[in-house]
Amino acid sequence: MEVIQSFTIDHTQLKPGIYVSREDKGFTTFDLRITEPNKEPAVAPAAMHSLEHLMATWFRNSEVKEDVVYVGPMGCLTGMYLIMTGSYTVQEMRRLTIECLEWILTQTEVPATQPESCGNYLLHDLPMCKWECTRYLNRLQNDFHSEYTKLQITLDDGRIFADA
Repeated sequence: MEVIQSFTIDHTQLKPGIYVSREDKGFTTFDLRITEPNKEPAVAPAAMHSLEHLMATWFRNSEVKEDVVYVGPMGCLTGMYLIMTGSYTVQEMRRLTIECLEWILTQTEVPATQPESCGNYLLHDLPMCKWECTRYLNRLQNDFHSEYTKLQITLDDGRIFADA
């Protein structure tokens, strides 16, 4: 089997920031990396769930709403994926993400947290979500990273998989 492209990123060198994870089939997947993998704690599940609701609400109501395909957490809970149609640069996503985080910090409740509108409506933590947003906002404004460090992986059959 081929190695999944995101598994070729050196997660020991990955810093919080915004990265282009992949571009294909008319979509761009942005990696909104909130914490430093394997060095900092992952975002707590309840805070990540609240962040997902808030971030999805903001992006789906923003100036780019027509191009938003998906906003959701990474399985490792170190960041969010934002999948877009159209052509957006990392710097444009940085600006939009900063606006989104600033909006989240003004919110007093998480949207869609009733049993009818959420599959796990009790798993939310707005104060911790805001704490993570404050830290991520500071990083996007003051210590921005956007270039992946790639790994080279040798497959079982000896082929080399590296994504330049």
